[in-house]
Amino acid sequence: MSQPTVSAGYAKTLLDFAVAQGASADALHRRSGLNDEMLADPDNRVPLQVYKDLMSAAKALCDDPALPLHLGAAKNFTEVSVVGLICYSAATMGEALLELNRFGRLVAELDIPEQDERFQVQQIDGGMWLVDTRTDPDSFPEMTEETWARFICETARNFPGQPFALSVHVTHARPEHGDVYAQVMQVPVVFESVRNAILFDPAWLMMPTNRGNTYAFGVLSERAEKLLHDLESSRTTRGQVERFLIPVLHKGDANMAQIAAALGMSRQSLYRRLKAEGISFESLHDDLRHRMAVHYLNARKVSVNETAYLVGFSDPSSFSRAFKRWTGDSPGSRKRA
Repeated sequence: MSQPTVSAGYAKTLLDFAVAQGASADALHRRSGLNDEMLADPDNRVPLQVYKDLMSAAKALCDDPALPLHLGAAKNFTEVSVVGLICYSAATMGEALLELNRFGRLVAELDIPEQDERFQVQQIDGGMWLVDTRTDPDSFPEMTEETWARFICETARNFPGQPFALSVHVTHARPEHGDVYAQVMQVPVVFESVRNAILFDPAWLMMPTNRGNTYAFGVLSERAEKLLHDLESSRTTRGQVERFLIPVLHKGDANMAQIAAALGMSRQSLYRRLKAEGISFESLHDDLRHRMAVHYLNARKVSVNETAYLVGFSDPSSFSRAFKRWTGDSPGSRKRA
């Protein structure tokens, strides 16, 4: 199973914020293992551990143990992820919460009991609570700090005077910067609680976002659905193999033993896992060549011969025969289409 990840946009928001607070970008990269290639596309995936290391480095280099609180308070969700744009395209805060649960893994993959409902609305002791259900939250309390600060401060900033948070509960112990919690969120804070949650005014669920847009919602949701599908696919053995194959496809010599070693398993183990998913390494490799060739030719930025090279064919005529087998057309006709 692949390691959990966060979106590159989420990581870059933290990086940029820390740099704005005086941290050295080079030092942040060195200490976290983050690099420019990871951040090239905001939809790229960054290992969650890298994000944790980046947070630790940012706190140290900025000399601010409360940096996650300040980050959450300063940055709107729309600046962090396409998920934020989707939430604000919904009609009400309650509908936005549904979308957040639907696409939340695009922001950060976290261990939660019910994968599609990280944030649950629960009635407890006569009050309405927004509960963060991720497991073992105290192993990374910075995530709790950033999340609740963003929920509360963004609502106060964008919807002044509207009801929302009444108090905040967190399961971790009171840190040395505990006083900053109430200063940032402007509500009472309870430490070492039985839940990570916000006690809120029920009217918040029906509060209009004032930005509801059916067209934008549809476009953004379609994009997010594709990203979510890609993320889920990367969790399959096939997805992992393809991720290793794509950068070396042009060499034309990638074999099952090499990819198995890169994945940290034996050739036989890889064979069994792919078989369980109903595919062989050979057919996977062939299908990937097919899809990448069509992608390159449709983009119309490379020639047929260059496409042949990029997908691992040293002989253009062999590529043409393979393309005819895949599509029934010649690569030249696809290039002219």
